[in-house]
Amino acid sequence: MKIGIIGAGNIGGNLTRRLTALGHEVSVANSRGPQTLTALAEETGAKPVTASEAAKGAQVVVVTVPLKAVPDLPAGFLDGAAEGVTVIDTGNYYPQRDGRIAAIEDGLPESRWTEQQIGHPVIKAFNGTYAQDILDRGRPQGTADRQALPVAGDDPAAKQAVRDLIDELGFDTVDGGGLDDSWRQQPGTPVYGNRGDADAITKGLAEASPERTAEFRA
Repeated sequence: MKIGIIGAGNIGGNLTRRLTALGHEVSVANSRGPQTLTALAEETGAKPVTASEAAKGAQVVVVTVPLKAVPDLPAGFLDGAAEGVTVIDTGNYYPQRDGRIAAIEDGLPESRWTEQQIGHPVIKAFNGTYAQDILDRGRPQGTADRQALPVAGDDPAAKQAVRDLIDELGFDTVDGGGLDDSWRQQPGTPVYGNRGDADAITKGLAEASPERTAEFRA
């Protein structure tokens, strides 16, 4: 599968490592330019590109940048993607880093805000996952206590594509509902940073409160 990754921080870098190891064709971009991705490219075989080029021909695009950087993504960066491209949003709103985003403070789910900024539906996944776990905690399907990740989004086919990819990475998934329900996996909720199995994640999603905790408010 052809996959574009925009953002080469902890999550983006480790997804690049794992997805290339699984045989996917990965293009990776960051805000500083492809010349700064030489080491990652040499390590993984991924192709370093600009953010404008990352989605070219891609069936899946991962947007894994700070929320404050989402509005600065190149206009039309998805125009060259494969028809029906699935976009994964891994982002979280951290007001100490991102500044105050009024719509999110007023209750708009973070990934709905990101979707509005980029003008394309997104699937929320990996936002509460420790980056190192992507490298270290994948297990074969059927393994007892296999770690599970919540996945939220409105497009059933896109959501299934993401769940299949996560399964390939070695994790179970739990359907987190539509994107309007994705607040259930935002920072401060029971599943954020939760390394539990599918039962634990299902329970955590059900127990989530829509009220943002003080730690994650501006």
